[in-house]
Amino acid sequence: MQRGRGSPKADRVGLSYASPMSGSAEEHAALVALLRGLAKGEPWSKVAEDVLAQGGALAVWDQRSAETLIPDPARESLFGQALIDVATWADAGWRMLGILDDDYPPRLREIHQAPPFLFAAGTLLHDDPAISVVGSREASAQGLQMATEIATALAREGITVLAGLAAGIDAAGHKAALAAGGRTVAIIGTGIERYYPPANRALQDEIARRGLVLSQFWPDASGMPSHFLMRNAIMSGYGRATVVIEAGETSGTRAQARMAVGHGRPVILTDQVVASNRWARSLVGRPRVYQAASPAEVMGYVHSILDRDSSVDRLVTDLLAADQ
Repeated sequence: MQRGRGSPKADRVGLSYASPMSGSAEEHAALVALLRGLAKGEPWSKVAEDVLAQGGALAVWDQRSAETLIPDPARESLFGQALIDVATWADAGWRMLGILDDDYPPRLREIHQAPPFLFAAGTLLHDDPAISVVGSREASAQGLQMATEIATALAREGITVLAGLAAGIDAAGHKAALAAGGRTVAIIGTGIERYYPPANRALQDEIARRGLVLSQFWPDASGMPSHFLMRNAIMSGYGRATVVIEAGETSGTRAQARMAVGHGRPVILTDQVVASNRWARSLVGRPRVYQAASPAEVMGYVHSILDRDSSVDRLVTDLLAADQ
């Protein structure tokens, strides 16, 4: 079958992935075409909202196509090229996850910054018990030691260590989790085929083999300052909580802590970060914001958070069962 010719509806018939993706190639292609065909100034979040509301990207694509009185060849070409690109990405070994796919992280779908798609390299878990361990790129020896101890403790208890593959605290957490034989997830600020920083290339490849690398950008996208803030939002949404080891007044970690509070996710701040930053002190005392003096105290809060989440999950399950 030749992709990219004929009408989009005709091309969609019978075409699906031979990979383990839960979404069809046609559904993913419709999502790609919608995003590439956005009007100037229309945000990606609008596409995500429409897809969630209508139950699929194909439904949104067909609706928008029906609104055009005269068939637009450029629009049909957009869908055909999207089909080619989706197949190319699958051949490269990257899993594309649409926001309604079964394997799209369910907790991430709950936040308003949820991206319309993700690219994944590695092993996806439906309900990953992940804790963000994040902090400064220019980390102190004390901060690196604390990150290593906390990540090691998490890994030994089967809790996923989540970070952004940045130099400093993030890299220390990833490495400690792997060294302890645990699982780690890297959410990156570039496309899935890129490596940033370049010094972490081997680390990124190892995480893809033994854990999971996720990106919300096109595979060939380079890193931009705004991408890393977007990455922080995704880390907050994916994880059960954010542990801030150390960070400056203008760091992306500060932004993630504030986003996590907005998402209703717990935040654990070390004494060091509270003592050094006004933004951290402004968060102390807010609901589900904790201050910890040691790795042991951090782990105590983590246990309480996971126990609470498990209790809520059981309650929801029982209520749904009672309604059936």
